[in-house]
Amino acid sequence: MARRRDVRIDGAVVVAVRELLTEVGYGQLTMELVARRASTSKPALRRRWPSLRHIVIDAMADARAGVVEPDRGCVVCDLTEHLDALSAAMDDAAMGRVLPALVADLADDPELRDEFLTRFWAPRRAACLTTIQKATDRGQLRASLDPELIIDALAGPLLMRHLFGHARDDRDTRRHLLHILLTGLAPEGVRHDCR
Repeated sequence: MARRRDVRIDGAVVVAVRELLTEVGYGQLTMELVARRASTSKPALRRRWPSLRHIVIDAMADARAGVVEPDRGCVVCDLTEHLDALSAAMDDAAMGRVLPALVADLADDPELRDEFLTRFWAPRRAACLTTIQKATDRGQLRASLDPELIIDALAGPLLMRHLFGHARDDRDTRRHLLHILLTGLAPEGVRHDCR
């Protein structure tokens, strides 16, 4: 008979990883540090996760930062809330230190990339897709547009700014981004006040 998995260890590991990412960063994170901080052993970690990178993805997916479901009936307000939440998630001390380094690992490991996309990005995208569909149903966005591409157009500039730090990301910048995008996404004759 197989031993039952102790969920307390899982929780302790997730907390330990988030703390350690803030303290030492992704590049200095080791199984030894995680095991010590979580009061467990490396073999216990290896039984649960195939690699340290998988543990990091679990810790990131566990954080619900960046998942919002606004529904104020105002596409500008709702999409602003999505952008603000995404920016806050990337400003999170643990996330901000891990995302740039993790992106390189994801490029080299398609299975890990798929897990990251499924566990971390999918909930955020699903929430944004709901917002886009509701705005489309209200006639605030053209129905002919690809909702997935809209999300990429919204998130892409923020990701670039957070990954490379070449330009600021503040609320005014996000509102300006929305103004640019909504001017092109709105049905003819519909204007969105993004001020």
